Amino acid sequence: MSEPLSPRQLDSLFLEARTHNGWMARPVEDALLRRVYELARMAPTSANCSPMRVVFLKSREAKQRLLPHLMEGNRAKTLAAPATAIIAMDTRFYEHLPRLFPAADARSWFDGPGKEALAAATAFRNSSLQGAYLILAARSLGLDCGPMSGFDNEGVDREFFPEGRVKSNFLCNLGYGDASKLYPRAPRLDFDEACRIL
Repeated sequence: MSEPLSPRQLDSLFLEARTHNGWMARPVEDALLRRVYELARMAPTSANCSPMRVVFLKSREAKQRLLPHLMEGNRAKTLAAPATAIIAMDTRFYEHLPRLFPAADARSWFDGPGKEALAAATAFRNSSLQGAYLILAARSLGLDCGPMSGFDNEGVDREFFPEGRVKSNFLCNLGYGDASKLYPRAPRLDFDEACRIL
């Protein structure tokens, strides 16, 4: 666990990995999506709360259900992607805590009057973390990713989570990217612009 990753591995996860908008017509097998989740679920969340829920859209019919809720600029690339993941959060994630975090009565931290804001913030924060882990898991297994905002959360929730318990966070197209359609890499903030060591 203490050995750093190789330069090639770092390239695959960070340095050469890109956000893709164009896709090759190469399918993503269900078994690979399962492996992506199996990796992502092992990364840390607060009290192992694991609020992320994922719906993988592969069929044209499923994509058509999503399409009306996307901003215009996200529609064509989403239709072309072999898979689109709706990264969502279970707002009542704490119901699973007796099994997921048996070391303490963690459910009581989030369940009950006056605890709604903490539960909502915890669900959002940790599902966002898990969505990032999913991106890294996908990259580590040879997939390219195209994470997106630019959609109507309420519309997606009505369409895919009508019971109201699960809420969408963000979307991520998955597949094998077409490098000819990449934009030039955008700059990033330098360490001294973004960080302090105290």
